[in-house]
Amino acid sequence: MSTNLILLGIAQDGGVPQAGCSCPHCTAAHADPHRRQFVACLGIVDAAAQACWMIDATPDFREQLHLLQSVAPGCRLAGILLTHAHIGHYTGLIHLGKEAWHTQALPVYASASLCAFLRVHAPWRQLVDLGNITLHETAADRPIVLSPQVTVTPIPVPHRNEWSDTVAYLVQGPTRRAFYCPDIDSWDQWDRPLRAFLDGVDVAFLDATFHSPAELPGRDLSQIPHPFAVDTAARLAGTSCDVRLIHLNHSNPLYFVGPARAAMAAQGVGVGVTGDQWEV
Repeated sequence: MSTNLILLGIAQDGGVPQAGCSCPHCTAAHADPHRRQFVACLGIVDAAAQACWMIDATPDFREQLHLLQSVAPGCRLAGILLTHAHIGHYTGLIHLGKEAWHTQALPVYASASLCAFLRVHAPWRQLVDLGNITLHETAADRPIVLSPQVTVTPIPVPHRNEWSDTVAYLVQGPTRRAFYCPDIDSWDQWDRPLRAFLDGVDVAFLDATFHSPAELPGRDLSQIPHPFAVDTAARLAGTSCDVRLIHLNHSNPLYFVGPARAAMAAQGVGVGVTGDQWEV
């Protein structure tokens, strides 16, 4: 039986359409539900163990859990792995509380600083106090065995650490490896050379929040640093790794077929599509 990854969303924390926005992308998404995009999230399925996991609990948790279970019928949600404490990555935990699903001791894996955040701050601490979730503190670069077929390793990455530190995840299946990194400030600030790191990975899901510096002329992007997709593609041109760009801001032209996406494809870099699957 196979072990698969399924991409459950590709949008930045605010999703598409974003609240309060009347830009062409968001207006189109309001008019056509097929243009709507869930916040970035990855599902892991071990069919042999009849179990699945989600990396991050986004504001779109309900729909993403349904999508995951629709492609993995009979697989129970066995845990959630969190990357960091920005709103698009953990606030879906609200659906686990007594007002909603009322889960019992669902494993949630997170760094020590993120676990501390969840234990101290309401309403998240109620999930811990009532036993809806059980926090498992992870350590950087230390593998976590989820099942006989699946091991995940948290990889520290530099990001705005207002409430917690930030990790990406290396996912090891029976035959292949994947790297999931929805948020990072800069590839140059990372302590690992991107291209060399990806030489040991079969598929990578990488932060592409903004396409280029010209994307948001009214915002100071130094206050919300992310690697630009054009720079990431240039660094990885011709790589043997299957690279998929994710965590796209609602303003990102990569959502649509056009010159921006064609330029990525010419360098061997793809854009993630919700629902796509990879066997690992």
